Amino acid sequence: MTLIDLANPTKFLSLTARVLPWLAGATAILLLVGLYQAAMAPDDYQQGATVKIMFVHVPNAWLAMFVWGVMSLSALGTLVWRHPLADVAAKAAAPIGAAFTFLALVTGSLWGRPMWGTYWEWDARLTSVLILFLMYLGLMALWRAVDDPSRAARAAAVLTLVGAINLPIIKFSVDWWNTLHQPAAVLRMGGTSLDKAFLIPLLVMAVGFSLLFVTLHLAAMRNEILRRRVRSLQMMQASQQAA
Repeated sequence: MTLIDLANPTKFLSLTARVLPWLAGATAILLLVGLYQAAMAPDDYQQGATVKIMFVHVPNAWLAMFVWGVMSLSALGTLVWRHPLADVAAKAAAPIGAAFTFLALVTGSLWGRPMWGTYWEWDARLTSVLILFLMYLGLMALWRAVDDPSRAARAAAVLTLVGAINLPIIKFSVDWWNTLHQPAAVLRMGGTSLDKAFLIPLLVMAVGFSLLFVTLHLAAMRNEILRRRVRSLQMMQASQQAA
């Protein structure tokens, strides 16, 4: 099956029906392994057991930005390539991205309290992530507010591409401004600064959360396709009754 075939909603539904059980199983295994490794990881010499919040916070923070990147590609698919499933992919991803962003904010606050002495600080990294969360909510509200699906798709696509400007601000905020948030420790020039005892569980959790996103996203896309089919049938029945 090619990517062109996947543009057909019926073939997409057929493929995801076969793939989703395997994805869900792999996700569960990886998250269980990652949680076990995280629990067995040693305490940090400075942060103590609090450092283990990292194993949940960091994957959620990565995915908060990654999901918006996926939505930006979907926005291009809507505006440029007119892909029939592009808007479906973006709309299905928004609530999941909002959930990852919310978890990143909450776990970051819990981690920051013993480290910084406060749950919240209006520094560049925290503020830009909060703005990302509000943009997710704004997009979700936009899809609900506009009745015409095609108009909603175009408006949401434009807003998504404009909002993508925030992604490099989040990424490089700790380098551009003086912030409380620590700089990157995994993806940085010169290699990671994390010990293997922390790096391996973190990477396992990151892959597990990434598979969780793929699983939830495909399931949400299936639901959105079916919802739109039901809506189309209801509109056809209403027009026939009116005639």
